[in-house]
Amino acid sequence: MRKIVIFMIIFLSITSLYANGDLHIYTVDNKAGKITPSMIQKAFAKNGFTIGINSDIHDGLTKGYGESGFKIYNAISLYHSTISLRLLEEQADAGIFVPMGVAIYQTENETNLHIAVVSAQAQTKILAKKTKLLGEVESSINKVIMDLLPNAKHAYSQESLNETRRLLTSYSLDVKGKDWEESKETLEENFEEQFAEAGFVMPSYFDFSDEFGKDSPYDFYTTYSICKIDVIKAVSKVRPEAAAFAPCTTMMYKKKGEDKIVMGFTAVYNWLSSAGITDKASIDALVKAQTDFESILNDVTK
Repeated sequence: MRKIVIFMIIFLSITSLYANGDLHIYTVDNKAGKITPSMIQKAFAKNGFTIGINSDIHDGLTKGYGESGFKIYNAISLYHSTISLRLLEEQADAGIFVPMGVAIYQTENETNLHIAVVSAQAQTKILAKKTKLLGEVESSINKVIMDLLPNAKHAYSQESLNETRRLLTSYSLDVKGKDWEESKETLEENFEEQFAEAGFVMPSYFDFSDEFGKDSPYDFYTTYSICKIDVIKAVSKVRPEAAAFAPCTTMMYKKKGEDKIVMGFTAVYNWLSSAGITDKASIDALVKAQTDFESILNDVTK
């Protein structure tokens, strides 16, 4: 009997380990309203992180639709100033998390503020490759939050939904026999123009090309932060924590010795799976964004 009990404890422990959701969610009392997105941004900036943008989703929803349903709703894009660069050198496609998102939200009717971050385990699932560096970035983020908000309670989001579609969407432009710098310039012009026409905004841009030094594995490496308020509007009503995937980071790079420029982003299927999104309005908005994204990248890489 004792052996059975021990076995069940081990089994339940293992099940619990693998049943964790894809998002870290921190909850802290903010009845007095003293905790602000600006405060959180400053804490990250003081602890080794570079900030892409602190996007005020609450303000955007209020201006666009008259109300948001939140007291606070922000998405901060950031990356670790040293670890994330090592990550890019090790795994080219990891640029979809450089920068990555931190969602901060508090609805009109609650006193608690929440912070949501995509876990290293989920990022590994998206990349389909393991690296300890994702865990190092995760640990650094978690430490900043807990040092700033020691009374915050940590939990994982609900267990993610099964998703069979590819979680990383990527396209490549063949530049064999061409001047890759000219191809890159044309690609960027077409890319930016088409996204703007489709209603997307690009609030931040990073060029890491010179950060790697003379031994860089890349001819160039850049990332764009891209978002669309219509998508957040639908999702915010049911799963505000999904803003941890926003703004969406799109990578663009060319490895030395290769005859192609690669572009890619985190598919919206991650939003559906990780945040457990099942309502039709959110699914429709996300799938349309995915379709538009794919259509643009397919067109500019022909």
